[in-house]
Amino acid sequence: MSRNLKFVLDSRPADKVSPQNFRLVEEPIPTPGPGQIVVRHHYLSLDPYMRGRISDAKSYAAPQPLGETMVGGTVGEIVASENARFKPGDFVVGMGGWQLYGLSDGRGVNVVDAKTVPLQAYLGPLGMPGVTAWWGLNKIIAPKAGETVLVTAATGAVGSVVGQLAKLAGAQAIGVAGGPEKCIYATETLGYDACVDHKSARFGEELKAAAGQGIDGVFENVGGELFLESLKRLNDFARIAVCGLIASYEGKPTALPNMAIFLVRRIKIEGFIVADHLPAWPQAVSELAGHVAAGRLRWRETVRQGLESAPQALVDLLHGGNFGKMLVKLV
Repeated sequence: MSRNLKFVLDSRPADKVSPQNFRLVEEPIPTPGPGQIVVRHHYLSLDPYMRGRISDAKSYAAPQPLGETMVGGTVGEIVASENARFKPGDFVVGMGGWQLYGLSDGRGVNVVDAKTVPLQAYLGPLGMPGVTAWWGLNKIIAPKAGETVLVTAATGAVGSVVGQLAKLAGAQAIGVAGGPEKCIYATETLGYDACVDHKSARFGEELKAAAGQGIDGVFENVGGELFLESLKRLNDFARIAVCGLIASYEGKPTALPNMAIFLVRRIKIEGFIVADHLPAWPQAVSELAGHVAAGRLRWRETVRQGLESAPQALVDLLHGGNFGKMLVKLV
């Protein structure tokens, strides 16, 4: 490869995201200056937060600027370095964006061990999704042995880790996923005690049957009607970790609950952004890596081929077209 390819955000979606919102640009491969490195990206991570970034609505992070390389997590190999912390051949994880080659001063870039686990795992269970799962479950829900934890988007990059960590904590884990195939994977591979298909016409009844003893913790990735249904099953002093609201990311309004339930049942609800808790990342990654090494943590990936597939892959992710972590393979 003698040229760099990258996608920039060309326009903001008026309604739903379209591949036409992105523009492919060809340019020379960057040359590092003093203190800089060049990384050849192997995998690009696609995540629901990107929908918020391509909007110009006020949020926890600045909007993605038009005409600039689209933001995104990457793993790859250093091919040139003028930075004493890094050498060519090092494998690193960082926020290299939607491009084949990234130029960086090394801030926010970390060397990873690509020999013990697959490189792309640092974008999944050992990366932002895994740490998100670890924080929300352990620091907000903090399940006790015997309690019941409900996880929406249970087979996604975050939810799949949450369910397994809940089981390791001695809790009962109930998943919510879309379709029989995902629910079978949740119970037979991830170890959920039960999984309810949110596409079922009898979703409410099936959730009630699965959560016969009520729900003590909710890890919320979806929002909307699924969230309202889960509220009916909450036990007193339940804890809710709000990680995502993907049901509303493409223009569907998020339904509002009856606030009385939070008072009557003394419910704790907390939204969180994992980037606010960077000091906890080393502990989280260490514990997650231990689970991976011991075979206690499983995950699944949907991998699209080639940078050119990224825009449509993001559209598919936002509409449930992934099974596990959504990645784009760049080499």
